[in-house]
Amino acid sequence: MTAQELKSKPAPIVNPWARPFWDGANDARLMIQYCDDCHKHVFYPRVACPHCFSERLSWVQASGRGTVYSYTVVYNNAPSAFAPDVPYVVAVIQLAEGVRMLSNIVQCDLDGLRCDMPVEVTFERLNADFTLPKFRPVPV
Repeated sequence: MTAQELKSKPAPIVNPWARPFWDGANDARLMIQYCDDCHKHVFYPRVACPHCFSERLSWVQASGRGTVYSYTVVYNNAPSAFAPDVPYVVAVIQLAEGVRMLSNIVQCDLDGLRCDMPVEVTFERLNADFTLPKFRPVPV
């Protein structure tokens, strides 16, 4: 691995059907899909509803609130572009809308992490083209 590869983090690959998700993130809005036929939320972005196979999917703004479903703390990720970030948290977030998404938990004391912990979305600019939705504990 070259020094340049170690420095730059990979950018997301954007499929046409996922573009509204990334455009929303760039505007600090967490966008998910909603099936107009079975009335269920959908995440990750798809071309058809995984519940009823309808192609009538709309984009809606999610509340940005959820709970930690599961998580892991990464203490070693070398050699990679993420090595300077250790330790960091990779988590599955159960959104209030019922879907789960993989993300990071930031601004958190690692010893205070727990499943079912309430979290809210925050946005981190990766570069001029991408903003990443991440989650932080809800202040008490």
